[in-house]
Amino acid sequence: MNPVLRSLLAPLLALVAAAGAPVAAQADTVRIAVLAFQGSERAAKDFEPTLAQLNAALPQHHFALAALDPAGIELAVAEHTVDFVVTNPGDYVELEAGHGVTRLATLESHDHAVPTDTVGSTVITPHRPGQPTRFADLAGRRLAVVSPDAFGGWRVVWREMDQAGVPPERLQALVSTGFPMASVITALREGRADAGVLRTCLLEEEIAAGRVQPDEFAVVAEQPPSGFPCRLSSRLYPDWPFARLAGTSPDLAKAVTAALLTMPPVDGRAWTAPQDYTSVHALFRELRIGPYAYLGHTTLGGILREHWPWFVFSALAVLWWVFHVVRVETLVRRRTAELTRAIEGREAAERAARQHREERDQFSRLGILGEMASNIAHELNQPLAAITNYAEGITRVIDAGRIDPAFIRNGARGIAGQAERAGVIIRRIRSFVRRREVQRERLDIHHVVRETLALFEGQALLRGVPLTVDLGEPLPPISADLIEIEQVLLNLLQNALDVMDGRPDKARGISVTTRRSTETVDSVEVAVRDHGTGLTPEVQAHLFDPFFTTKPQGLGLGLSICRTIVESHGGHLWATNEPDGGLSMRFALPILTEDSPS
Repeated sequence: MNPVLRSLLAPLLALVAAAGAPVAAQADTVRIAVLAFQGSERAAKDFEPTLAQLNAALPQHHFALAALDPAGIELAVAEHTVDFVVTNPGDYVELEAGHGVTRLATLESHDHAVPTDTVGSTVITPHRPGQPTRFADLAGRRLAVVSPDAFGGWRVVWREMDQAGVPPERLQALVSTGFPMASVITALREGRADAGVLRTCLLEEEIAAGRVQPDEFAVVAEQPPSGFPCRLSSRLYPDWPFARLAGTSPDLAKAVTAALLTMPPVDGRAWTAPQDYTSVHALFRELRIGPYAYLGHTTLGGILREHWPWFVFSALAVLWWVFHVVRVETLVRRRTAELTRAIEGREAAERAARQHREERDQFSRLGILGEMASNIAHELNQPLAAITNYAEGITRVIDAGRIDPAFIRNGARGIAGQAERAGVIIRRIRSFVRRREVQRERLDIHHVVRETLALFEGQALLRGVPLTVDLGEPLPPISADLIEIEQVLLNLLQNALDVMDGRPDKARGISVTTRRSTETVDSVEVAVRDHGTGLTPEVQAHLFDPFFTTKPQGLGLGLSICRTIVESHGGHLWATNEPDGGLSMRFALPILTEDSPS
């Protein structure tokens, strides 16, 4: 930094730090430096919502804003008089390289085609005949910029002009106007420059505020419309980052990041996850400025740094050629052994993956059962403990021979009340088991079947029961809850597997078919068939009753829950004995229509 400029800014920063000292004594003051390219008042207004969000989300801290120019921000960061910094992407890249600042979030604008790519430049010129319309026309003319170090106010256009064959040397003069950026417009009006560089959308803001007439200026090298709401002369770069200094507390940085990312949009702008600033690095590298200024010096080290990939490639090529002849014989001999090991490793990985999937499915089912048991035990523990206390109290009174009818009556009422409470808990748990809120989405029933069979086939193969799948022709989509329909299909498959397991003819397996339903109009049908003994009339009459089961260890809730799920989707679940033995469990679901619930 210029020593004279540093000497002028140092007292100002000292006054700012001194003014904040009493506040710091009362509260933990956190200082945020903000680039004031349009003046301190505009910066305070633009970032007032951000400051309010941080103070509301983190009341244990007091967040204060310091509106500075680029030189002031660099000095504040270098002397650690601020904790965070908000600046343009160009200044951020230089602060990142020189002082180790790290971005936490990036501004985004919801009214743009790419919300985070909003920083660019607009080159304007007075709207009259003979004025430049292309970058090539700027050769030999005066160009007004806010500062030679400004990003959107000069460097972005510098890159575009350089690629158009108009480097700064071909300009008559680069006129620095200083901040705020609106001073560039003043320079054009006063005739001190032929064209000027503005940050994108500043021209539209000035027109909207009535400070510039709509036809007062023309845009040089205007880009074709691309979804961006403002006129521009350059490509776009990621918006301003919110960055922390290297010495800022990591815990504070995490809390600030969380507060920024939860901030609601204000005037269409909000904070989002930190973006990739590779395009900004590419600009600096191409112009050989900032962190890449060394590329402009022709030294051996610079040549090595600039062309190191080619040097590395050449060295590797030489080494490869030296060892190539020696390695060819060895590689040929090792080839067969390596292929064999690779095949064995892949098969082992497939076996491990299959075993892992089966274990995951088993643990998932056990986890659900365990969660149910834990919830029931937790809910019933309190009323049962209270009943025990009432009973023990009554027993002690009777054993002591001091029979107090009122005491015993109150104890009996307490027992009855706690028993009723336990009954309410059981009824609530039963209601929870039998009902679930439906979350509909557009589904392909074939996709649901495939996803379910992918979870189930491991169990069937492990128990030696083959699965046969016939999905038939493509079927219309349905509106259903994916998890619940998978739950129904898994339950039916598990029941079929339990029936087939241990039977001598279990090789006949289980079949799953889909088709357009013939039982219900405008529905698709899924059938799960086993080759067991089928259903007796007595069993079929109570098949869907809650807590009715033919399994020694069954709860009798599976098919009842399945019927509840299917009927909540407007479908139907039923069982059919097959003529050649076995049972088919079928359910039909209505196809998706314009009136279907979503």
